[in-house]
Amino acid sequence: MIIITGITGGIGDFLFNKFTQAGEKIIGTYHENKPEGKIFENTYQLDITDYKQVEKFIKTVEPELKNTTLINCAGITQNSFAHKSNVNDWTQVINVNLNGTYHLIRATLPVMREQNFGRIINLSSIVAQIGVMGTSAYAASKAGLNGMIKSIALENAQKNITINNINLGYFKVGMINSVPKEIQEKIRSKIAYNEFGNPENIFNTIQYIRQTPYLTGSCIDLNGGLV
Repeated sequence: MIIITGITGGIGDFLFNKFTQAGEKIIGTYHENKPEGKIFENTYQLDITDYKQVEKFIKTVEPELKNTTLINCAGITQNSFAHKSNVNDWTQVINVNLNGTYHLIRATLPVMREQNFGRIINLSSIVAQIGVMGTSAYAASKAGLNGMIKSIALENAQKNITINNINLGYFKVGMINSVPKEIQEKIRSKIAYNEFGNPENIFNTIQYIRQTPYLTGSCIDLNGGLV
């Protein structure tokens, strides 16, 4: 079973459809508006910042969980220079991207440990590595993920549970669509591959992680050679 959070986002939606087409059993979560279409029947509305909701969700779907892969796609950003930032907005980004991801991991790990199998894959970001103006909250939330997985990997490796991050660059779906065109061109000029990524690369990397039990506690950079 695959659980994907944030299926109304560009990447989450792509992965949900891709894994469905591949014949995988899949459960999706969304925050507000349920996506339309027959394939989205096995989906749940969920506020991942509320641990009680997350815990209830996992207990509800637990009978379906076997050989589970958890893919944490849900995320938000609030762009602002730090000295002008809204404190509540900054905190909300941390709550969704870091605390929300932890909540899903915390609630799912007992099931994985009991079954002696699990794959946890978090979508992190190159922004946490290179520094981008106006993204202090987003960068902090993703850097937190990169630190968090180190401990969780050590705690669960002997239970055949792996946890890894994919540090994404810029892709043709998702948050890049909210970036002004002139900024997009500046970003593109720094990518060795000279274009934004095809999301198929994200799917392929996830499949590699799922099939590689010796890979855990790692951050895979998937950015087209962005410098």
